[in-house]
Amino acid sequence: MQGGGWEVDEAELLAQVARGDHQAFQQFYRLYAPRVFRYALTLVRDQFLAEEVVQETMIAVWRGAKGFRGRSQVSTWVFGIARNQAWQVLRRTPQNLSEPEEEVVVLDGVGMVEEEERVRKALTKLPPIEREVVVLAFYQGLTYRDIAAILGVPEGTVKSRMYHARKRLRELLSPDHGRSPASQSKVEEKAPFRQARESNVGGDGP
Repeated sequence: MQGGGWEVDEAELLAQVARGDHQAFQQFYRLYAPRVFRYALTLVRDQFLAEEVVQETMIAVWRGAKGFRGRSQVSTWVFGIARNQAWQVLRRTPQNLSEPEEEVVVLDGVGMVEEEERVRKALTKLPPIEREVVVLAFYQGLTYRDIAAILGVPEGTVKSRMYHARKRLRELLSPDHGRSPASQSKVEEKAPFRQARESNVGGDGP
């Protein structure tokens, strides 16, 4: 993990947290809080609830650091905790407060603003189980194996969800997406006339 030009040994940092090192915990918090927030946002779809998930996750990290045995990546362990905390938050949240927010921002600093907005909107239209896989893979940089461990499903299931997510995203990001068959037909009907008009530019005209 890179941070400010220097490399962080996350396992060693977590080991220091396990020994009760408050400074190490602050560093760990700065390292993971933004990532956990973005991930939680894809699950709870509310910024205030996502912040609550971050706090609950980091408390769990502080209390449970001694239980980390190194059998997985630190990130896999942390996101597994975050996922459990997110579902707990949702279970105790009134349904009307957990409705999806249209203005939730999942991506940050990727590509042009217009393209980012298109991708963001497309992601919000994916089924939750597919959106979660996309965010963990592409925006948290986790492997399919790590994602499978976090979700508690076979790796093949993760690959299947990613396949369907990519297919849906291609459809959602297609220039023709949302265009009715009637309007598409009109465009196709007008195309020859437009081509004819363009071919007459500079010519004799009709």
